[in-house]
Amino acid sequence: MNRVMDRPSPNRDSRNGVAVSILMIHYTGMKTGAEALARLCDPEAKVSSHYLVEEDGDVFRLVPEELRAWHAGQGSWHGIDNINAHSIGIELVNPGHEWGYRHFPLPQMKALASLSRAIINRWDIDAFNVIGHSDGAPLRKTDPGELFDWPYLAGRGVGFWIEGGDPVTGGRLGPGESGVMVEALQADLAAFGYGLHVHGRYDAETRAVVAAFQRHWRPAVVDGVADEDTRGRLARLLRIRAETVRP
Repeated sequence: MNRVMDRPSPNRDSRNGVAVSILMIHYTGMKTGAEALARLCDPEAKVSSHYLVEEDGDVFRLVPEELRAWHAGQGSWHGIDNINAHSIGIELVNPGHEWGYRHFPLPQMKALASLSRAIINRWDIDAFNVIGHSDGAPLRKTDPGELFDWPYLAGRGVGFWIEGGDPVTGGRLGPGESGVMVEALQADLAAFGYGLHVHGRYDAETRAVVAAFQRHWRPAVVDGVADEDTRGRLARLLRIRAETVRP
């Protein structure tokens, strides 16, 4: 792993005895890494992360892992609403969708993989709890986005990845539809971990969650429409997760 430099952020507090079970990955969404680092260390900003990884692979340690960093904001994953208390947060320098979103360079991904692997081993984090910010907050966030290389990470022991999905019936589901198929889709997304109300109407929340799922698991097309490929991947992930769930 590249060098790790300490740059303490004052934006931290206690986990109050809560154990870490989630690793959340973000992009900074700012023009430069220097701007992002300054903001993450600014007490007025009230935001931080445990680590920031530059595009050249240099790593800044901002908050000790034993403490709570303020990176996740409002959201939910597997019924956990206070994600900050349960998670380690890593920010990747990238201008994001607002300032010229681009691929994450290989030195940055290598450093992220090494750092994440060490975190996962220290805290015994399940592969399905390595998530993006958009997974935990699909109505608010799109990072690290559709250009982030989840397969690369999974190939190095961080998170999980699949190609393709299980066969499904029923065709495409999209905004404005309702009924038992939509309700089943919502229930499956909620069972996988997304915070989503189950009511059988394909509303704006459902579309946002489907888009978040696609950004992580089917990034070729991110449109919030649950086509057969999207639904098939969700079905396969749920099956694999059920087969590998810890006792």
